[in-house]
Amino acid sequence: MRAGRERWLAQLWKPAIDKFPERRTRFATSSGIELPPVLDPEAAPASAFPEKIGWPGEYPFTRGVQPTMYRGRPWTMRQYAGFGTAEESNRRYRLLLAAGQTGLSVAFDLPTQMGRDSDHPRARGEVGRVGVAIDTIEDMETLLDGLPLDQVSTSMTINATASILLALYAAVAAKRGVPFERLSGTVQNDVLKEYIARGTYIYPPEGSLRIATDMFAFTAAKMPRWNPISISGYHIREAGSTAAQEIAFTLGDGIAYVDAAVRAGLDVDAFAGRLSFFFNVHNHFLEEVAKFRAARRLWARIVRERFGARDTRSWALRFHAQTAGSTLTAQQPDNNVVRVALQALAAVLGGCQSLHTNGRDEALSLPTEEAAKLALRTQQVIAHESGVADVVDPLGGAYAVERLTDELEGKAEAYLRRIDDLGGMVRAIAEGFPQREIQEAAYEEQRALEAGERVVVGVNRYAEPAAPPPELLRVDPALEERQSARVRAFRAARDGAACARSLRDVEAAARGTDNLVPPILAAVQARATLGEISDALRNVFGEYREQVVL
Repeated sequence: MRAGRERWLAQLWKPAIDKFPERRTRFATSSGIELPPVLDPEAAPASAFPEKIGWPGEYPFTRGVQPTMYRGRPWTMRQYAGFGTAEESNRRYRLLLAAGQTGLSVAFDLPTQMGRDSDHPRARGEVGRVGVAIDTIEDMETLLDGLPLDQVSTSMTINATASILLALYAAVAAKRGVPFERLSGTVQNDVLKEYIARGTYIYPPEGSLRIATDMFAFTAAKMPRWNPISISGYHIREAGSTAAQEIAFTLGDGIAYVDAAVRAGLDVDAFAGRLSFFFNVHNHFLEEVAKFRAARRLWARIVRERFGARDTRSWALRFHAQTAGSTLTAQQPDNNVVRVALQALAAVLGGCQSLHTNGRDEALSLPTEEAAKLALRTQQVIAHESGVADVVDPLGGAYAVERLTDELEGKAEAYLRRIDDLGGMVRAIAEGFPQREIQEAAYEEQRALEAGERVVVGVNRYAEPAAPPPELLRVDPALEERQSARVRAFRAARDGAACARSLRDVEAAARGTDNLVPPILAAVQARATLGEISDALRNVFGEYREQVVL
């Protein structure tokens, strides 16, 4: 094999590039992995098959977490949506479900994410802008009106206030007579990545970890079909990380959550099988496919060897994927349709369990109905027309993919060793380690773009005169006052004494060691608002202040 490779390089490849030079001096992935002109069986030797590649549905899960993958049913098509008021978002969910979407994914506005009611001064100008405003149990009832909660899986992208949104969702289900054990879905509930990359934190890490692990315990006991966390690399990648950094910092956060739960007295096998992950799907097609395979293999080994999990379900990394918003361009927005299709295909070939595809206009605004439907149709074409869902792990054994899988795993492992040397992920965040690594990667990517070393079609190559923007979705600015008035009327109509008692109970639980979710659930049922419950927790945990990392 080696002799054949050397012969090919000398007799065919070298004369060819002498005549027609290669278009770049260096071919490499986002993680700096060099790509040779051709790979052969030495990149994926048969001897590595049992240990590194294996069979779908069994350890080390490189080839997928289910034996049949999409031959049984496609991945969940879960389009992320939410804007304005609960009524407007409910209409969008109904449209997407009617168009064939198979799971809900709720986007919340910034005040909801930051624990502020819509009439709070710090909410001004942000109500309903980047997601739906949810302040009260009435808002949640409106948001979910007519949706079959015992039949549809719901994902909620919410972190610092995840426990409150979970309680609101469960309280609405209880009013409808739907038992907790029949509810299925996910709350993101990953606040560690907020300190690293996104910024929608409220409490310091210790309080945030307490809330997260209490949700692990509550859902394990009361909501067995619910994923209590979606450990998110998506925002780490959007902030500018490489693929290897995305794997490492995401799994590093996962290790911190599992460690905190085990220290709190939970058996790893009682909750690890319900952990889920959320990854970005970026532009380098082969690297992205390999990234998902490497993450699965590495997590399986971590949970089995580091934490001693015995249940095979605890070893399996299940993940939702979303196409990369940071790759979308305002210039020539129709090009985004192609980008999204290729990224979605990489997610499917990488073995995702659910997928969101971005709208072509999202570099300009929230997606219109037309753009959202086209994004969903992109998934449906891949599922039903491309044939890639008919074979389990169709790129398994491909020399380039297996080589990249190994390389990414090795680079991610090196980062995890550095995190351990610093004392774990919480300590690494406090010292600014992942933040600095991401900043440096983002700087290098921007430098390559401005130097023309990295091509973005329609931006730094093949540019055209600016065209009028397509029709965009506009959020009515008057909705802020309407939503604020609704919150004030809600407070005026409730039993104030009962609500105040429930908030005191939340604060008392936070000062003690009782699980926080039951008193939060009781508070939303006593008609406390999201902002009031957040303030009760602020009184105990305080607020986190960002440390600037240079």
